[in-house]
Formats: sequence, C-alpha cells, structure tokens
Amino acid sequence: MAIISSAYAAEAEQEAPETHESVGAPGGEAHHEGGFPPFQTENFAPQLVWLVLIFGFLYLLMSRIALPRVGGIIENRDAKIAADLDASREMQAKAQAAAAANDENLRLRREEAQTIGRDAQQKIANETAAQRTRAESEASEKIRAAEARIAEAKSAALANVEGIALDAAASIVEKLTGAPADRAKLAAQYKAVN
Repeated sequence: MAIISSAYAAEAEQEAPETHESVGAPGGEAHHEGGFPPFQTENFAPQLVWLVLIFGFLYLLMSRIALPRVGGIIENRDAKIAADLDASREMQAKAQAAAAANDENLRLRREEAQTIGRDAQQKIANETAAQRTRAESEASEKIRAAEARIAEAKSAALANVEGIALDAAASIVEKLTGAPADRAKLAAQYKAVN
C-alpha cells in the first residue's frame, strides 16, 4: 500500500504544475486527459491478475477453513436434532406404555374394590338376615309367651267372670227387689245364656 501511495504522490508532483496551469484554461481540458485509472485499458491486465489471486485466495480460505467448519456445525446440529427426536420418541413410547400399565392397574384395582364391595354387601346382607331371623324368632317366642300369659289371664279372668257376673246380678236383684237373690237360680240362667 505504501508503494502505491508513493507512486501516486510522485505522479501527482509531476502533473501538479500542469494542473495548476490548466485550471485557468478554458474548458478544463487537462482534467479529462488522464481519466479514471481503473477504467484505463493499460491497467486491465494487472487488475485481472489481482482479481484472480484474491478470488483464488478467498476460494481456498472458504473451501479449506470456513465451509468445513460450517458443514461440521450443521452436521453436529442435525445429529443432535435426530438424537433428540429419537429420545423424545422413546420417551413418548415409555410414557404410553406407563399410561397403559397405569390404566390396567386402575382397572384391576377397580375390579378388586368392586369385588370387596360386593363381598362386604353380601356379608352385611347375610348378617342382617341372620339378625332379622334371630329377632323374629325372639319376637315370635315373646309373642307366644305373651299369648300364653294372655290366655292364662283370660281363662283366669273368664273363670272369675262367672263369679263376678253372678255377684253383680245378685246385688242388682237385691237392690231392685230388696230381697236376697237365689245364687243357684242365677248360675243356671248364666249358663243358659253362655
């Protein structure tokens, strides 16, 4: 770069007097004689050489260093994505298997609970039936005993009823007639009515 700047500086010194002299010239013809250096035909060959050298250097730099690194990064990323997808599929399969096992376990526990419930219900029904049978038998025994006591009391009361009826009839006759009643006659009439 320093070589090119010094060459331009030397060239500028040689042209400087002409330029200063031609500034005042009508039409400014001195400025258009040299032209823009990259567009001058005598500079095409060195420019093409530099273009080929720089392009070749950049091509080698890209093909040997940059592109393999980028390709490696892309391959690593693709491998990581594929591994992650495989791992997620495996985890999904395990989760589905665990869910199926859990559903089966729940179904078995539900059936077991229903069986236990049915057994408990049957046991309670049997116990209730046994208690009802016991209570009914105890109640029927108490009823029989009560009926026997009632029958005894009834027969005792009926045995006394005749005497009470005869006494009541005798006292009624005595009150009405004023004379004592004949108990034998009253007993015969009571038996005739019964």
